[in-house]
Amino acid sequence: MNYKKYYRKSSLKQKGVGSFFLKEISKEKPKYFLEVGVFHGVTARNICELLFRIHGNDFKYIGLDLFEESDENKNEIIPNTTFSNPLKTFYFKYIKRQNPYSLEAVKDLLSKFKNNINLIKGNSNTILSKIDMSKIDYVFLDGGHEYNTVINDLNCCLDIIRNKGTILCDDYDLAHAPGVKKAIDEFVKKNELNCEFLWNNRFAKLTIKN
Repeated sequence: MNYKKYYRKSSLKQKGVGSFFLKEISKEKPKYFLEVGVFHGVTARNICELLFRIHGNDFKYIGLDLFEESDENKNEIIPNTTFSNPLKTFYFKYIKRQNPYSLEAVKDLLSKFKNNINLIKGNSNTILSKIDMSKIDYVFLDGGHEYNTVINDLNCCLDIIRNKGTILCDDYDLAHAPGVKKAIDEFVKKNELNCEFLWNNRFAKLTIKN
């Protein structure tokens, strides 16, 4: 299955990485998927298309994101939300009349799967611990990149791994966000987990040891 951009921005923009990501998820065939860090919703749409292909309508997707740039969230690393392509800028400003990095715009992109999705606006440091993790079997972690945020997100998702689920972390070896690597390494060591590095150390895949 090829990764589609849907005329929006995606953190998985490097050639081939999006399709690799989908192939990796398809190995596990998850039914209850959690994505932390939805951004424009491109990865969310690709995930939903993949899970629909595997399970039909018998799947759930939960997406958590700030869905805004504000003073409250200024310490979080948010990808550049503006387009370099003037046609895309025109499309969203004058045709769609949406900010692509908004809850409204992502809901619109995922409207095909409106009965399967739950989008949550807020900071994972305060909201993630309130989400029912009991059925979630796969997490794609690509939210805040500060050390404290990453370690919080990982700790909130620990029971998913204990229940033999998977956490796939993006940007493991990102030079300008060393807190990601530090948090993952500490979490893996403390909880004695398996950690597999994928796509030239971009992804860290965390699972329980057999």
